[in-house]
Amino acid sequence: MIQHSDHFHGSDLEKIEKIYGIPREKIVSFSANVNPLGLSERLRNELAGHLDVITGYPDREYVSLRRTIADYCGTEYEHVIVGNGSTELISLFIQIAHPRKALIVGPTYSEYEREVSLGGGTSLYFPLKEKDDFKLDCDKLMEQLNESIDLLILCNPNNPTSTCVSRQTMRSILDICKQNDIFVMVDETYIEFVEDYEKINCVPLTQYYNNIIILRGISKFFASPGLRLGYALTGNQDLIKAINLRRNPWTINSLAEEAGRIMFSDNDYIDRTKELISSERNRVKAALSAMDTLKVYEPSANFILSRILKDDMNADILFDACIREGMMIRNCCTFPFLDNKYFRICFMSPDMNDKLINVIRKTLG
Repeated sequence: MIQHSDHFHGSDLEKIEKIYGIPREKIVSFSANVNPLGLSERLRNELAGHLDVITGYPDREYVSLRRTIADYCGTEYEHVIVGNGSTELISLFIQIAHPRKALIVGPTYSEYEREVSLGGGTSLYFPLKEKDDFKLDCDKLMEQLNESIDLLILCNPNNPTSTCVSRQTMRSILDICKQNDIFVMVDETYIEFVEDYEKINCVPLTQYYNNIIILRGISKFFASPGLRLGYALTGNQDLIKAINLRRNPWTINSLAEEAGRIMFSDNDYIDRTKELISSERNRVKAALSAMDTLKVYEPSANFILSRILKDDMNADILFDACIREGMMIRNCCTFPFLDNKYFRICFMSPDMNDKLINVIRKTLG
């Protein structure tokens, strides 16, 4: 096994190529959590016919794009903010909220803590417990919510645990946060992949609560991370005005604006994605759960978290075995509360999923 200190992100294919000598185009990334269907044919064909949009500036207010997103999400376009990926919107929101103390439900995406720190704030973690299969204990969380906390951050479904919080539970959390003047940031990057969308989707709550902002993007579900199109949903008009005042104009290019119009109305692609992920989620979970060398946690998104039970095996060894077969998994030891026994994979095509399962089975014995 090659000895190295890196733990690779799904976008680190250049590093893989350098260390292992495997051409990046020959690597299947089970780490990036991107839709295995790739770009939809409709988007590919229609966007190619609209290249002339780059000869002019986009609409500074992105009204048409915001209307399209509002229709897709079931809200009013006045509640939609667009940005250069959800990362930009996370950064802008935290700069404006300027929390002194944030409570982050984790293990989760490290960018939240980083942004809070850049603003001079402190982050505390509310840990999802392995003994609870990483499901949120809402009662214990609400016990931690008090006036010393300015901001609560949740990823829903959560990365890397693939666990969900229902809208009903989120409403209870928002009630307690309202009492304690706590704003809630919910990252719904993976929401479109879930089976029970209507039970998990929190967009309707923005109609009744002004202390919530929901973040989404197109990178994962629509397989378009390079377009850098993200959006936020909130009913707090003061917050929307503050973000728009701080946001640079034209941060979304004309092609991304046009792509949004196409992809959010591509119902055939949306339905095919949901069907594929639902089928493969059940199948891969069953195959991994059948191995007595793994503990597999119930997935709700397009990826699944597992823990290696074999004493002489860890995620570094498994990563090495998989990458030599041209498949990249995610060692989760860089996430808070997880160690070198945990790994995450997303669901790809049935053939590729079978190939990866065979390598995992062979490696773990």
